[in-house]
Amino acid sequence: QVQLVESGGGLVQPGGSLRLSCAASGFTLDYYAIGWFRQAPGKEREGVSCISSSDGSTYYADSVKGRFIISRNNPKNTVYLHMNSLKPEDTAVYYCAATSICGWANPYDYWGRGTQVTVSS
Repeated sequence: QVQLVESGGGLVQPGGSLRLSCAASGFTLDYYAIGWFRQAPGKEREGVSCISSSDGSTYYADSVKGRFIISRNNPKNTVYLHMNSLKPEDTAVYYCAATSICGWANPYDYWGRGTQVTVSS
């Protein structure tokens, strides 16, 4: 019943943009921090961004800061990741996850199944 579903991935050229969506069902996102993670083949999963449930504070990995923007639309129970100026090294499966407080080390309660982002010319 509790579910997070990512969408919006696809193939894009370097320098292009995509908007990923993370839609929740079975629970309300208002009370959760939502993080975006990504994992490329042969690489460790890495945190990309997170948005707090309390004050809306946002956090970004150094590799995406200035290019990606995380936002939340609580009435729609959806969190977005706007990705701009995409680079080939951004290619990965992107996952959203719900937790109590933003952080890379703390556990996340719910995970989506991921959406593929491929940046290639």
